[in-house]
Amino acid sequence: MSGSDKIKQMYERKERARLGGGKDRIDRQHKAGKLTAHERVELLLDQGSFVEIDPFVVHRATEFEMEKFPGDGVVTGHGTINGRKVYVYSQDFTVYGGALSEAHAEKICKIMDLAMKAGLPVIGLSDSGGARIQEGVVSLGGYAEIFLRNVLASGVVPQISAVMGPCAGGAVYSPAMTDFIFMVRKTSYMYVTGPKVVKALIHQDVDHEVLGGADTHATKSGVAHFVDDDDSRCLERVRDLVGYLPDNNTSKPPVLATTDPPGRADPTLNDLVPENPAKPYDIKEVIRRVVDDNRFLEVHRDYARNIVVCFARLAGRPVGIVANQPAYLAGTLDINSSAKGARFVRFCDAFNIPLVTFEDVPGFMPGTDQEWGGIIKHGSKLLYAYCEATVPKMTVITRKAYGGAYDVMSSKHIRGDFNFAWPTAEIAVMGPKGAIEILYKKEIDASSDPEATMEQLIKEYTDKFANPYMAAERGYIDDVIEPALTRPVLVRCLEVLETKKDQNPPRKHGNIPL
Repeated sequence: MSGSDKIKQMYERKERARLGGGKDRIDRQHKAGKLTAHERVELLLDQGSFVEIDPFVVHRATEFEMEKFPGDGVVTGHGTINGRKVYVYSQDFTVYGGALSEAHAEKICKIMDLAMKAGLPVIGLSDSGGARIQEGVVSLGGYAEIFLRNVLASGVVPQISAVMGPCAGGAVYSPAMTDFIFMVRKTSYMYVTGPKVVKALIHQDVDHEVLGGADTHATKSGVAHFVDDDDSRCLERVRDLVGYLPDNNTSKPPVLATTDPPGRADPTLNDLVPENPAKPYDIKEVIRRVVDDNRFLEVHRDYARNIVVCFARLAGRPVGIVANQPAYLAGTLDINSSAKGARFVRFCDAFNIPLVTFEDVPGFMPGTDQEWGGIIKHGSKLLYAYCEATVPKMTVITRKAYGGAYDVMSSKHIRGDFNFAWPTAEIAVMGPKGAIEILYKKEIDASSDPEATMEQLIKEYTDKFANPYMAAERGYIDDVIEPALTRPVLVRCLEVLETKKDQNPPRKHGNIPL
């Protein structure tokens, strides 16, 4: 056989590998509203940048007379996203339902090992029925090899999972240990035990979508950080997320040019906080008016909506934003919002992304559900995360900062670098009404007109304590600023904090209250 014939044969083999389980199964994939493994990779990466690795790998199983498909159900390789290098793997549902075999797992592990050595992000596109039953414990061992690498890579290189089909049983734990999970409505689901097992064991009727669909995990469990309607939009948002992230924990996030002036003021912020402290407003409007081009990428948008976490830019520099949301549950901190905020803060700290906190928090959510559910433990997670973080930290108190929640939300006392307040800020142990009922109970009870006395005392307390100036006198607040100037103030602080160095005591690791 001549050299040209051998080259032709090579390309024919590669084309067979690209077909995965064959045209009929590809057609079924399309009919289900899903793209193929190769199509997903090509949409995710810059055009023509994908370099495939291990296209000819096949399984080594000897039982059950199993057919061998080149690639063995997973496409692996590297490419670029907006010119930046990434490693990627994409499971192929057309080959044994994307089930993981020993060889399949080895391909994924090879990619993860290369990513760690090169210090580059890993993106996994999951579409798999789980472990390949025909290989028994060998396939389970393959999962464990992947899990180990997920843990070792955590906080070293960004790990992103897009669940674009089934992900069940032990398979769910790999995405769960990555930094961000994307899901697609109607075509992807995640659960440890499926509907049939649930029915058999606890006699509960539930379908795939309700048990572990995208919206379930986006709103109820918080497992999914992003949800989209189709594969294309999902992959587009993965690209968007990567744009905010550094390659690894030793590099800085990418700075982009912007036409939005760093010194831009926004006078509408001056009147955004209502005069009535009980009236809500949307903290996302504050974020939108402060950041570059009024644009941010919200994480966990539909979960624990009393806190907002998102990525944005200030003068081209990526920042992570954590903000209490007074438009939902008055912005109180509860179990879910504390865990949501803590995980986001820890990710930003691990990857050198400065933190901006917008604070309007009346305290922690009261009640037996919260206390019995462990609000003490879970609320401590957010406190721990902020205390541990050594990245630049800037806080703006827009209105309420009451009680222990004031301490938690990146206060000066837990190494906040710059802490500002708007003139509308109220910094106190508790709200005026509650404070008066404790401090002046005897006077109110003895008064001939308790309501009028209460009203007068509340006014006096508010004028004296429910403002930012006592904290500013102590240096707990660095300055009280005009809301319109929030953007230029934060931009200048971010510039002078660019060379900040801080560190925690030497240790193996802390013991966060899990």
